[in-house]
Amino acid sequence: MPWLRTAAASLVVCVVGGALLWRGTDGFRALTSEQARRVSIARNPRAVPVVALEDQDGTAFTLAAYGGEPVALEFIYTQCVSVCAMLSEEFRRIDRAERLNGTAGRERLNLVSISFDPRDTPIRLREYAARYGADGRHWRFARVRDTRELAKLLRAFDIVVIPDGRGDYQHNAAIHLLDTGGRLARVLDINVDPGEVARTAASTWR
Repeated sequence: MPWLRTAAASLVVCVVGGALLWRGTDGFRALTSEQARRVSIARNPRAVPVVALEDQDGTAFTLAAYGGEPVALEFIYTQCVSVCAMLSEEFRRIDRAERLNGTAGRERLNLVSISFDPRDTPIRLREYAARYGADGRHWRFARVRDTRELAKLLRAFDIVVIPDGRGDYQHNAAIHLLDTGGRLARVLDINVDPGEVARTAASTWR
């Protein structure tokens, strides 16, 4: 019967399509490329290149200098008035929670805000840090010392930065957690609860 053949063909298409979607979305856990990226990183932490940074006080350091201590990173630029402000406000909430609630038997979470804007000098970073009450020790603002290495660092974290031609940038945003080996281990939304950041980060330090 024609209708039966049509129904059977439709069923085959649905089954095959569902199987492809299952495989392509990691068992329906990743329905977007961003979700797929986060699932992939959580399963297989990614090595972070050694790039020389300079903080708001002009002090040179690398992420490797944290020696396995817990670290959360964000990528911002100081003249941003949209998503960067949301990121920095979230880091302020995390920093405040870490100070008020203690560390519950673990090391304090270090926060590092890295600017991708060559215009962000240490002076600008220091002024921006003061705006959010960063202490410059547990929460540092930094830039890449050699701009030629910036692309390498952004690529490792899958940060896409597009100049808009008017002095601003379009870019993606997230909270990035490093594990005890200094690898990128988790990627979280920018509006996640500070307690969830601490719990998720703690799971990467074991």
